[in-house]
Amino acid sequence: MKYQDCVDGLQADDCPDGGVIRLADANINPATGLATDYLNHFNEAIMLLEMMASCPECRDDLLAWQPKSYREHFAASNFKGRAVAIAAYDAADGNVRDCLDTLAGAMTAVLEATRATMSADLPPEAIARLADRAANLLRPLVARAGTVINGEDSADVHDPMAPQAAVDALMRR
Repeated sequence: MKYQDCVDGLQADDCPDGGVIRLADANINPATGLATDYLNHFNEAIMLLEMMASCPECRDDLLAWQPKSYREHFAASNFKGRAVAIAAYDAADGNVRDCLDTLAGAMTAVLEATRATMSADLPPEAIARLADRAANLLRPLVARAGTVINGEDSADVHDPMAPQAAVDALMRR
């Protein structure tokens, strides 16, 4: 079943009354079946990176950050409609889902490389520069992922190379 075939709600095991929860009530975009709450996972890491220069002890928090897929993020969250978010993701258009997953993979790769480098004994100035560079790489990726989730990037999601081309162009900067 394609997500777009759903009216405006999905039934999920964790609905309080066992019924249908409205997608809008779970902050899920009804056009794409995706929720921007997933981007909080990356925004938390960006916030830590942004604080690194003035708060070097944030490095430990960044090193503790762990990658999570869309499903893993919602399964582990206290998000009110987490089961609905996972069901809607599973029912979403495959091209849209793949586009988001490609962007999430790129963001995870940037964060993993940054974490690996920061685990070395570096001077605070080097850590601050690395954190700034990583945050600057991540912000446009998060913004692009937001456009995918909100259905504002529909032309690109049907071109399987478009998300990767955007990521490649960003990484070349």
